[in-house]
Amino acid sequence: MNNIKAILILGPTGSGKTPLGAICEKKGLWGANCFHFDFGLQLRCIAEIGEITEFFTDKDINFIKQTLETEALLENEKFYIAEKILFSFLKNRQFAKKDLLILNGLPRHIDQAKEIDKTVNIIKVVQLECSPEVVVKRINMNSGGDRTGRTDDSLKKVENKLKIFKFRTLPVIEHYNKIGVEKINVSINITAEKIYSIIEKKNQTYQQTGSYCHEKII
Repeated sequence: MNNIKAILILGPTGSGKTPLGAICEKKGLWGANCFHFDFGLQLRCIAEIGEITEFFTDKDINFIKQTLETEALLENEKFYIAEKILFSFLKNRQFAKKDLLILNGLPRHIDQAKEIDKTVNIIKVVQLECSPEVVVKRINMNSGGDRTGRTDDSLKKVENKLKIFKFRTLPVIEHYNKIGVEKINVSINITAEKIYSIIEKKNQTYQQTGSYCHEKII
């Protein structure tokens, strides 16, 4: 089994994934340090900085910019870019075997889930349930406080994201149901702090393995 344990937060745009991930990172879960991997934020940062590194070539950066402009999902032939982004994050944050990864925005469809499963052990799925009407209202109000400066929150773009979530991302939940991953369903009518408390109580299947020293994954 791989060494990277993770919780996957799934929900439509505006459902509060980022505020929840931030709380998990701040407080930790089940005695473990948490690292919140916000895939969308990582994409935006890489595109904005545009810096060629050991992980990203100029070609990669241009493709990431194009992906953001067109709101396209990374399909199978380009999934290696998602892997580069993930492993760059893990290395920069000095992720260790005893730590817990909070996945937000990746995987977004079943093929991505199958690829992620090769390197990440997803031990729980948290589904944030939210109607399209509430999504639009929350985005307009910036309820989570995490959408300042976003250029992808027009009504047309939000509607397109909701459509993609319904037809491409929701099936990911069934994928993990089939392989026995516990799912926690949460209504977003409660605060992110309350959702965090619910997750914190669901610790039956999380076990530390191996040495408790700070051994780096990458």
